[in-house]
Amino acid sequence: MENDVLMILTACSVAIPASLLGVLLVSKSLVMVGDAISHAVLPGIVVAYLLSGSRDSFPMLIGAATTGFLTTFIIDFIRKRWKVQEDAAIGFTFTFLFALGVLMIALFAGKNSDLDQECVLYGDLETSILDQVIFDGYLYGTKAILQLLPLTIVLLFVLIVGFKGWKIWAFNPHFGSFIGIPIKFFQLTLMLLLSIHAVLSFESVGVILVVGLLVLPAATALQFSKTLKTTFYYSACIGIVSCILGVFLGKWINISISPLIVCVNGLIFIGSVILTSQSVKAKLN
Repeated sequence: MENDVLMILTACSVAIPASLLGVLLVSKSLVMVGDAISHAVLPGIVVAYLLSGSRDSFPMLIGAATTGFLTTFIIDFIRKRWKVQEDAAIGFTFTFLFALGVLMIALFAGKNSDLDQECVLYGDLETSILDQVIFDGYLYGTKAILQLLPLTIVLLFVLIVGFKGWKIWAFNPHFGSFIGIPIKFFQLTLMLLLSIHAVLSFESVGVILVVGLLVLPAATALQFSKTLKTTFYYSACIGIVSCILGVFLGKWINISISPLIVCVNGLIFIGSVILTSQSVKAKLN
C-alpha cells in the first residue's frame, strides 16, 4: 500500500505542474511549442550527463534550459529568416533535436545503465519510487517528489503573483505590450519552466509522456471552465484524478502505469467532449 501511495504522489508531482503549464500552452495555442520543448531538451540532458558523468539534477537543468531556449530561438529564426511556416519550423526543430538526442544516447551513453533510451523516453514510475529519501528513519518521499515539489511551489508563486500578466499574455498580448507588460519575459519564463519540468520528469514518466500530461488535462478543463482561474483548478484536479486511476488500474491489470495515466487522461477528455456536445445540442433543441 505504501508503494501505491508513493507512486500516486510521484505521478501527481509530475502531473500538477504539467497541467498548470498546459493551461497556458492550450490557451495561447502553443501546444506544439510545448511538445517541441519537451522533446528537444533531450540533447541538453545527454550533453550534461556526458560532461558531468552523473544524473545530478543541476547539470541536467542547465543543459535542458539551454536547449529549451535554443529550441525557441531556432523556431523563431527559421520562421522569420527563412520564411518557413511556424508549424513546419516547430516540426523540424523538435524532431531533429529529439532524434539527435536519441542518437547521442545510443552512441555515447547506450552502454551505461544510468542513462538509456527507455528511461529517458518512457520513464519508469514503478522503479522510481525505490529512490526514496529517508532521514532519521523517516520517509520523506521519493527523489522525484522532492525535486518536483520546489518547481510546483515556484510555479504557483509565479502564476499567483503574475496572474493578471499571464492573462493578458495569453489573450491580449498587443494590449499588454501597449501598457508596458513585458510579454517576451512571460514567454521566456514559460519556456524555462517547461524545460525544467521536462528534465525533472523524464525519469518518472519520460519526455514523451510529459506531452500528454501537458495537453490533455488543460484541454479537458477548457471544455467546462469559463475563466482562466477555474481552468487552472480543473486542470490540476483532472491531472490528480488521472494519476490515481492510472496507478490503481495499472496495478490491477498489471501493465505499465505511465502510459496508462495518459490513456486515462485521453478517455476523460473524450468524455468531456461528448458531454459538452450533448449539452450544446440540448440547449439548441
